[in-house]
Amino acid sequence: MTDLQANDNAPVLDARQVVAGHGGRPVLQGLDLQVRAGEICALLGANGAGKTTTLSLFLGFVRPSAGEVRVAGIDPVRQPEAARRRVAYIPENVALYGHLTARENLAYLLALAGQADRGDAIDSALRTAGLDAAAHGQRVGGFSKGMRQKVAIALAIARKVPALLLDEPGSGLDPQATADFHQLLLRLRAQGVATLIVTHDLLGAADVADRIGFLRAGRLDPPVAASGGEPRFDVAALHRRYALPDALGLVAGASA
Repeated sequence: MTDLQANDNAPVLDARQVVAGHGGRPVLQGLDLQVRAGEICALLGANGAGKTTTLSLFLGFVRPSAGEVRVAGIDPVRQPEAARRRVAYIPENVALYGHLTARENLAYLLALAGQADRGDAIDSALRTAGLDAAAHGQRVGGFSKGMRQKVAIALAIARKVPALLLDEPGSGLDPQATADFHQLLLRLRAQGVATLIVTHDLLGAADVADRIGFLRAGRLDPPVAASGGEPRFDVAALHRRYALPDALGLVAGASA
C-alpha cells in the first residue's frame, strides 16, 4: 500500500509529477493536480495542452512514464476496473442508447456496472438530475443535449461515485440548459463528489468552479481559487493571465 492509499485525507483525484503522452510524444510534463471531495476544479487550455490526456490518466487509458495517479487511492493503470467503478465520465457528446428510454438506459448501464437498482431508485436519480417525470419513459433518441446530460448525471447520482470527470460539458447548451447543468454540479458537490471539468469556456468555469487552472504545453499553472464573495473570480484578470499569453504566442509563431 502506498502513502497515497494509506492516507484517509488524500484527494479523490490525485496526480503527482506526472509525465505522460501518446506514441512517444510527451504531452503532460510534471502534472500536479489534486481534487478533493466536495470540490469542483476546472482546467482550461488550448487544444493539445493536455486536457484530454489528463482525463485519460484518471480513466486508466494513458500510462504515465513518471509520477503517480490515484482515483480514491487506487492506481487506474494497475487496477483499471476498480478505479473506473469510482468515476463517472461524461464526454462532450453523451453516448446513450437512443432506442431505450431514460429509465431503461440507467437500468442497463447500472447493470453493466454491477449495480442492480430498483425502479424507484432510478426514478429518484432522474428526478434529482432535473429530468421531467414525463421524460423518464421516453426514448432518449429524441432528447436534446441538455436532457441527455441530465440522464448522464442521473447515472452518476445512482452509482454514488466519489469522482466525476467532464469533457466540455457546456458545449452546445443554451443558457438555460447551462444554468440547469451548473445547478446539478453544485448539487453533486454538496453530496461530496469531486468534479474535474476540462473546458475552453472561461465564463462557464467561473460560474461553477471552486478552482480554475490553466494547462499550457503540458504544465499546469497554479490554480486560482474562488473568492468568498461576488464576483467569485476576476474574469478579466483570468482572461489576461490565460488567454493573452497564448494569443501572443500564436502571433509570434505566425510572424517567425
